[in-house]
Amino acid sequence: MIAEYNTQREAIILKEYGRNVQKLVNYIRTLPDKEKRTEMATTLIELIKQLAPSVKEAFENPQRIWDDLYIIAGFNLDVNNPYPVPKPEVVFKKPARMTYPQSKVRYKHYGKNIEKLISEALQKEDPKEQEEAVIYLGKLMKTFHGNWNKETIDDSVILKDIQLMSDGKLTLNLDKVREDNLFEKLYREKKKHRNQNQGGGSRNDNRRHQGKRHRRRD
Repeated sequence: MIAEYNTQREAIILKEYGRNVQKLVNYIRTLPDKEKRTEMATTLIELIKQLAPSVKEAFENPQRIWDDLYIIAGFNLDVNNPYPVPKPEVVFKKPARMTYPQSKVRYKHYGKNIEKLISEALQKEDPKEQEEAVIYLGKLMKTFHGNWNKETIDDSVILKDIQLMSDGKLTLNLDKVREDNLFEKLYREKKKHRNQNQGGGSRNDNRRHQGKRHRRRD
């Protein structure tokens, strides 16, 4: 018996179905009776659902398997298809090429969203709201920088970047920022707030336990 290697066999058109399904499709094409071809194709569809569970979309979209049969058959399959017969130019149509954003990001370590937030802050007319927006920007930028770099960035650098990105229209007093620690990282604030809540709960629990001990002594 002469060994048959895969390199000598017909190439598999759709590998997710395997060589045996392709052989069955080729066999169905040779049947002279159209009704018999349709019956065999329908049976093959049900067989594929059992043999190729990886094709999960088949249960939700059975038309896909019928289309795949035509692809395997080189679109030379004459059966009573319950769905519209697919056209090669539609099936093999290349998707439209995606275009990359053309806008340049001046400070890539901060990202495009920071520039959008700065634009929104510039639109605020209330000085108090604009100041709060700058403080939030400073917190966010310091957090982003800390996530990407191990060294700590100085508040003066954050303020300078905000001024540059806003064309000098957004600013804060550096001494006030440092004194009140206005640009403290967001995750530190959350952790601090969480610890305070847990600490408050512990103190309340201790007071309740102390009250119970006093009542027992009485």
